[in-house]
Amino acid sequence: MIRAVEPDTHTSAPVLAAYRYCEAVTGQQARNFAYGIRLLPTPKRRAMSALYAFSRRVDDIGDGTLPDDVKAARLEDTRALLTRVRDGAVDEDDTDPVAVALAHTAQRFPVPLGGLDELIDGVQMDLRGETYETWDDLKVYCRCVAGAIGRVSLGVFGTEPGARGAERAPEYADTLGLALQLTNILRDVREDAEDGRTYLPADDLAKFGCSAGFGGPTPPEGSDFAGLVHFEVRRARALFAEGYRLLPLLDRRSGACVAAMAGIYRRLLDRIEREPEAVLRGRVSLPGREKAYVAVRGLSGLDTRHVTRRTVRRRA
Repeated sequence: MIRAVEPDTHTSAPVLAAYRYCEAVTGQQARNFAYGIRLLPTPKRRAMSALYAFSRRVDDIGDGTLPDDVKAARLEDTRALLTRVRDGAVDEDDTDPVAVALAHTAQRFPVPLGGLDELIDGVQMDLRGETYETWDDLKVYCRCVAGAIGRVSLGVFGTEPGARGAERAPEYADTLGLALQLTNILRDVREDAEDGRTYLPADDLAKFGCSAGFGGPTPPEGSDFAGLVHFEVRRARALFAEGYRLLPLLDRRSGACVAAMAGIYRRLLDRIEREPEAVLRGRVSLPGREKAYVAVRGLSGLDTRHVTRRTVRRRA
């Protein structure tokens, strides 16, 4: 069983200021993530904001316009920061608020910081321009940039005491991360192509006549682009179904947070499935009111109850 350790009632002013900075970053940049973490109690919300702010820093290095050698150096700087956090070498008056908040989070919650190292590994794969022949190849990347974040987040959420099957929670968190990342890849296929990146497996692209890539607002001539998208959507749905088994293992508010974040991506997947070519014309997104509805649904526990009933039927 993974137990989340509640922070002390007293938190110093420098640490509070560091968390406020991370929460501001999260509110400004995490269009989907922020809807979920609003449902958490304050200590967990702050901790998740610290994790997000660090992850955002890593992603921004990879997605930025700096030369690759500079990006590589900055990624190593972030890895060195993780080492300082792991060694307890970040003081409260450190000038880096993300370092201060992450260090406090690591002291108060059993966060597996190695998952953040994996995130850096994944961004380094981007810098190397790696492509993926098969789904098994792509899973390695997805586990680095998303599955690992699911496992790190589980260190904050914890699992419910006595929850049956809690030992599999990291596996489910990892799988849910894969589902979210595959949805991201489908949503961003045109944007990634413009940046010279191809994530979908080469085997799948060839199967549906899409090996020429996605450099324009229409599919490659003679391709079955809709078939490719529907194939990947089915894969993502299977990952969501498996990853959702995490929900009954969490407390109510942590489960609501996960259900809200995952629910937003599942609805994105629905939109992509209905109109596959939309992803070639621009980024598919949900309006704020729909995200708010998903958050309320998560807080109601509907998704958790649905997963619980399905699990009970399987055991019967």
